[in-house]
Amino acid sequence: MYKVKCLNPISEKGLDLFTSDFNVVEELEDADAVLVRSAGMHDLEVPDSLLAVARAGAGVNNIPLDEYAKKGIVAFNTPGANANGVKELVVAGLLLASRGIIDGANWVRANKDDENLAKTVEKQKKQYAGSELKGKSIGVIGLGAIGVLVANICNRLGMKVYGYDPYVSVRSAWSLSRMVNHSSSLDEIYEKCDFITIHVPFMDATKGMIDAEAVSKMKTGATILNFARGELVNQEAVLDGLDAGKLKHYVTDFPNAAVAQNEKVIAIPHLGASTEESEENCAEMAVDELMNYLENGNIVNSVNYPNCDLGNIESEARITVHHKNVPNMIGQLTGIIAGEGYNIVNMLNKSKGDWAYSILDIEKKLGKNIVEKMSEIDEVIRVRVL
Repeated sequence: MYKVKCLNPISEKGLDLFTSDFNVVEELEDADAVLVRSAGMHDLEVPDSLLAVARAGAGVNNIPLDEYAKKGIVAFNTPGANANGVKELVVAGLLLASRGIIDGANWVRANKDDENLAKTVEKQKKQYAGSELKGKSIGVIGLGAIGVLVANICNRLGMKVYGYDPYVSVRSAWSLSRMVNHSSSLDEIYEKCDFITIHVPFMDATKGMIDAEAVSKMKTGATILNFARGELVNQEAVLDGLDAGKLKHYVTDFPNAAVAQNEKVIAIPHLGASTEESEENCAEMAVDELMNYLENGNIVNSVNYPNCDLGNIESEARITVHHKNVPNMIGQLTGIIAGEGYNIVNMLNKSKGDWAYSILDIEKKLGKNIVEKMSEIDEVIRVRVL
């Protein structure tokens, strides 16, 4: 029986996928795995029994990835599960920025008691006239699960779409409309586009990537949309650009006191994945990842360990080993197995940075000597037998 602790409310549609071999528990100290959304885990003391954490969402800044990697705790996320919800909100952001919808709606509400409102509207509406999206240019920075959907829908809206992603995956490339222009540099995006939308992961290399230099290269009157991470944008540079008239709007899903005070900022309270469908999709994917890992030892969509999938267990036993990415590790592991008289029928080893993971399928049941000897290797972090 595997025990799972939910640190946040998780959609029942996802929890219902757990078989009778899984039990949702109240106490973290009893848990083999954790399901989490936004709860912070950096200062959370977790039990030695914890094997995995699954984030029902894409961002994992609330999880101490390196610390967990050192303990052999696999951290999962759910890339693409909320992509459609974010895509639709990006389209809403485009419309809010190009039409005077917010100011117009606020004016109507402020004048709701005017008995002649219907007539007054006809005189007032010209104050909120905007422009259409058709024919405008948009640059999509990052062509992952969300970026591809945004690029394709903008193409269908009649916009001229430029996409930039030097690391685009084969899957994304196949999904991308052939009408999307592939930009070879960010400068082309900045110089040509009326709208610029960011869909890249947050890391040291992308922190503050939209800075003063980037803003200076943009078309006068450009609008920036940020539905990825607030830290991708240098806040001061963008606010200066708005105040100077270089930028028309900044649409962000990550408001704070500074940006909220600027009238040219359209701030949305982090609603990108806040749909019933997105929450259900994320929960289902997270549960699938945990079950596959706990029962079969397979790692799919991990952010701190390499993806390593050998399918369902068909042999008599499966050994999984978390270890450092060092030379001769496989030789040591297979040497122990051979020395105990066991035959390996299938195996897989993958690495990711400093960490590696090995799966070894064995033809017959194992004794305790195997685990004990493997655990004695200095660079081995955790050994499981399934």
